[in-house]
Amino acid sequence: MALLKIYTHPDPVLREKCTEIDQFDDELKTLVSNMAETMYASDGIGLAAPQVGVTQRLIVLDVSSSEERGRQMLALANPEITGREGELEWDEGCLSLPDINGIVSRAEKIRVDAKNLEGEELVLEAEGLLAVVLQHEIDHLNGVLFTDHLSPLKRKLVLREYKKLQEESEPS
Repeated sequence: MALLKIYTHPDPVLREKCTEIDQFDDELKTLVSNMAETMYASDGIGLAAPQVGVTQRLIVLDVSSSEERGRQMLALANPEITGREGELEWDEGCLSLPDINGIVSRAEKIRVDAKNLEGEELVLEAEGLLAVVLQHEIDHLNGVLFTDHLSPLKRKLVLREYKKLQEESEPS
């Protein structure tokens, strides 16, 4: 396993619409292992393939408690939201926009159709945090960042704050 580079805003790879996965092989399983290791090392609860520079429809996530971390990791290929119900507000962050958060409106409950790493169809019903993370990561597969869900004014403020943080962290 290896840690992968996490691409950050405004890298163009984060705006690409990802392609469907049709090869369910050892290479895919290695990518998933590397993505999971990268997610855990970054204290994330979800990671989409474009965040590591791969434009395929693949996500990994783990919303379990810190004691359970690593035992409930999900890897989904070609996930699509096929049902939505209710609405909730969630304070979201993103590994591709480090140290930035924003309140985003999401569906409270969702249904996701996807494939596992063997290429078998599966259906996942999710609510609460799991539903939010699934929506966030699936957005990445469509070139959408959580900031795109903010009002234009809030987005401008959040991205200005992000740019300032990036400039402050650059070596002089």
